[in-house]
Amino acid sequence: MATTTVKPPATAAPTRPGTNQGKRSSLAGFFGGALEYYDMYIYASASALVFSRVFFPDAGATGLLLSLATYGVAYLARPLGGFLAGHYGDRLGRRNVMIATLLVMGIATFLIGCLPAYDSVGILAPALLVVLRLFQGLSVGGEAAGSTSLTLEHAPEGRRGLYTSWMINGIWVGYILATFAFLAVAALPEEQMLSWGWRVPFWFSAVIVVFGLILRRTIEEPEVFAERKEQDAVAKVPVGELLRHQPRDVVRVIFAAFLIVISSVVPVYGLTYATNVVGIEASVMLWTAIFGYATALVTQPLFATLSDRIGRKPVLIGGNLVGAVSVWQFFWAVGEANVPMIYLGMFLCITVAFGATNAVYPVFFSEMFNVKFRVSGMAIGLQLGIVLTGFSPSIIQAVSSANGNAWWPAAALVTCACIVSAIAVATARETYKVPLDQLGSRQA
Repeated sequence: MATTTVKPPATAAPTRPGTNQGKRSSLAGFFGGALEYYDMYIYASASALVFSRVFFPDAGATGLLLSLATYGVAYLARPLGGFLAGHYGDRLGRRNVMIATLLVMGIATFLIGCLPAYDSVGILAPALLVVLRLFQGLSVGGEAAGSTSLTLEHAPEGRRGLYTSWMINGIWVGYILATFAFLAVAALPEEQMLSWGWRVPFWFSAVIVVFGLILRRTIEEPEVFAERKEQDAVAKVPVGELLRHQPRDVVRVIFAAFLIVISSVVPVYGLTYATNVVGIEASVMLWTAIFGYATALVTQPLFATLSDRIGRKPVLIGGNLVGAVSVWQFFWAVGEANVPMIYLGMFLCITVAFGATNAVYPVFFSEMFNVKFRVSGMAIGLQLGIVLTGFSPSIIQAVSSANGNAWWPAAALVTCACIVSAIAVATARETYKVPLDQLGSRQA
């Protein structure tokens, strides 16, 4: 009698979208986003409140401008970080690249907290600060694209927007933790704040690194990528194939990424302008930022779910248009030192406008590209596009100083960026109903 071999059902595959891997990758993205942007925002807060006196004490009135410029330096390294993460993420896999970005960010941030002040070692202090800031930029340049691609390829159909949005919610948790950390720092006597107090938030990042690493080591490569790798069908030079097959989508992402400018100008430059020009207490502005970030934790999953139902483009365009208008109300309120209206402006700018765009842009940018060069496409386009974001506080500071410390340059820059982003999004194809294996293909 012939022996019959019974094959296990196909549904036993452990990495199919919609299994536990989707939830794990979403949670890993959450912790990765929390670390990356906790580290980025404690640097932003320190550059606005502390670094001009610790690293540029002899610069006088230009010390604040130099301090804000070091914040922008990381954005120069982000395109290179995006290129490296994209190349290795599309060739070797998403998982190991995500572990590498987490380690680079964590080590660089911890070492910033160990740097000597200018009074101790002179020009070497700000030079080392810039070097470590560049490493931060390399890390964050690849984090969003790699994490989003990993989660997108594990997520169940019809819920890709919601699953990928948890990386963005992690970013806001990172912002909230960073803001609480600097509320505590700002409450210290000035001598203690400038000597050791500002360092503690940088050292604390090591705790988040440990949690993130433990979680990321449990994640498997997505099935859609693993199959291509087994068949030796991955791109040998992902960037080359990207530019050959989808150059227009890279350009779209570059301009659509201007939507992120509002997240830098409102909390970062808003803090600088309020404390140094208007005379509002730093703690007041930090609490308004916490309010905006905390309420965005609620709105972002809602906007992501909405994009799964009606499409990515309506949510992105609507958020950009709200941001283009509401930023004027926010900076008017800051200029008038009207605290209740500052809260309203933060709610409109961050909770509503940026909450809508921030929740949806990662999945939308990733869905534009084919699996063979998905990480490269999103990473390179995104990081080239947000170079403006990093330098926007220092650009506005220079223009504002030349115009009697006016607040209107900040509002004008954000409005222009939001309109450009909305136009770029409008020219793209809708992707929310396209099956995973057809994303970035001509059939789609």
